Amino acid sequence: MKLLSFRFEEEERFGPKVKKEEAVWDVLAVQQELQILPSFPSRLIEGIPQGMEFVEQIRKLTEAAAKSDNPEQFKRSFSNIEWLAPISRTPKNIICIGKNYADHAKEMGAEAPVDLVVFTKTPQTIAADEQTVSVHSDVTDSYDYEGELAVVIGKKGKSIPKQMAYDYVFGYTIANDLTARDLQSKHQQYFLGKSLEGSCPMGPYLVTKDEIPEAQDLSIVTKVNDEVRQNGNTGNMIRRVDDLVAEVSKYITLEPGDVILTGTPAGVGKGFNPPKFLKAGDTVKVSIESIGTLVTHLS
Repeated sequence: MKLLSFRFEEEERFGPKVKKEEAVWDVLAVQQELQILPSFPSRLIEGIPQGMEFVEQIRKLTEAAAKSDNPEQFKRSFSNIEWLAPISRTPKNIICIGKNYADHAKEMGAEAPVDLVVFTKTPQTIAADEQTVSVHSDVTDSYDYEGELAVVIGKKGKSIPKQMAYDYVFGYTIANDLTARDLQSKHQQYFLGKSLEGSCPMGPYLVTKDEIPEAQDLSIVTKVNDEVRQNGNTGNMIRRVDDLVAEVSKYITLEPGDVILTGTPAGVGKGFNPPKFLKAGDTVKVSIESIGTLVTHLS
């Protein structure tokens, strides 16, 4: 199921994409009007801990809406909504994996790491699909893009065995790990260079894991102003999704709504000679097979 969060008539809502239409089912409106379920979460992140039961609740609501006397009253055209990030606020900092593709490590002048490289971005960095974000020219002249598969955790877990890792995954979305390369180097630590406001666009959809049974065979393509910069595949990750969930959970407790960025393939701006950093007026599009395309405008 392709889920999205959106704002309609000044209210935050969510629902699944209407098949073959540029519209979303407003499941909160369905529940309020038809009272199909005894109770229903008011936000997407509140339903995630229920896992597939939550997905089934959404399916019941959309089926009831489709069979109602006026299905159109429960649809919201994409042209009439404001897109929000699927997870607008994570329980803790966004968990990011560095140098998880050997070709990207090489273009950054490094060897593929033996041990896991982890850094974080603050929840305030989250931005939505089609949002315009700053290049932060007041503090950096080396703003860069990184298209990534993002994993959304579905239930609480600590020291999760690798063979059970996917049981803790709710679904997947797309992220663009925007990075101030000069700050990343200057501070010898990634946090500030990775946490500028709006530096983690996510979306457009959160796709439930049943729709993507094989997360390690998805194409990732990043374009800047329609020029292809990154053209990779999640099959080239050094550590797979189950490896990452198991390894990270050795040290911290994962919670529903936590997001893990799984790393980026080669083709970032810094990897070119001369570098191709972002500037005001640029548009970045990150496309991942089976999920969609995340669009970010720079100002």
